[in-house]
Amino acid sequence: MTYVITEACIGVKDRACVDVCPVDCIYEGEDQLYIHPDECIDCGACEPECPVTAIFPEEDVPPPQVAFVAKNKDVFASDAPPGRPQR
Repeated sequence: MTYVITEACIGVKDRACVDVCPVDCIYEGEDQLYIHPDECIDCGACEPECPVTAIFPEEDVPPPQVAFVAKNKDVFASDAPPGRPQR
């Protein structure tokens, strides 16, 4: 995985990141947006577009939010994975 969407996105889901993602790897879950770990090409286009600073490279996720690394991976393996967001 390259980029991770963290806690600041919960309830916000601004979608500015979706508009700049060249490979459409950002999906919308019930509470937040998620980056598909197998589809992200590590381009970094999404990170500066996030108005709430919720997107980090995996290795830079703040320690209190490290659980979001697993959450972003696990959500795509669940019975109800997130879908494509409305643009």
